[in-house]
Amino acid sequence: MTLELSLDTASDLASIALSRGGEVIAEKTWRCERNHTVELLPAVERLFERAGETKDALTAVFVSIGPGMYTGLRVGIATSQGLARAAGLPLVGVGRLELDAYPHASFDGNIVAVHRAGRGELAWAAYRGDPWREVTAPRLSKPAELAASVHERTLFCGEIDDALAALLRETAPGLATIAEPSETGRATALAALGHARLIAGGPHEPALVAPIYLRPPAIGPQPPAGG
Repeated sequence: MTLELSLDTASDLASIALSRGGEVIAEKTWRCERNHTVELLPAVERLFERAGETKDALTAVFVSIGPGMYTGLRVGIATSQGLARAAGLPLVGVGRLELDAYPHASFDGNIVAVHRAGRGELAWAAYRGDPWREVTAPRLSKPAELAASVHERTLFCGEIDDALAALLRETAPGLATIAEPSETGRATALAALGHARLIAGGPHEPALVAPIYLRPPAIGPQPPAGG
């Protein structure tokens, strides 16, 4: 019997889940406030206890690979790699924006997931359902640029504040639909998408899973000017 662990630490809203065949059996979502290093593993331990399971029963690990919070992504990916390597398990990475968009897969049109990326920019990507696919890869844009790019029915989800919602409706009247904020974490979508990619086959080597950064992190080595 399968047992998968999903870890999403791409933002301060952390989310973890245990699932069987992509169907969640236990889930926890909480405000982590940049304490992923301290809080993630104890939360995982409590999740196993609540589900009456042990790590020895795991058959796969799924992780959110961003874009998002630099430290949170490092903690989530390093933890998932450690768990997968130690037990010889496959590791599947799925993008954070895709996880925001996937619950809206039944929408008949583009589904654009957005999150605030600092410096007055938004990180976003576009998807469509039936079959599920990415139509615009993750990128950074100013809010006005994103709004001006809407030329067909589009559902916006993720981190949509009142100002961005008003801009989208004003710039693309009749085309922009704003999704209600999600009441659950991204680990549920991660469980479903991770399982789908696992059974689709292909390599799932833990060492090959890497975070998506749309700009260099503010700490550590920086690229040369003009590079």
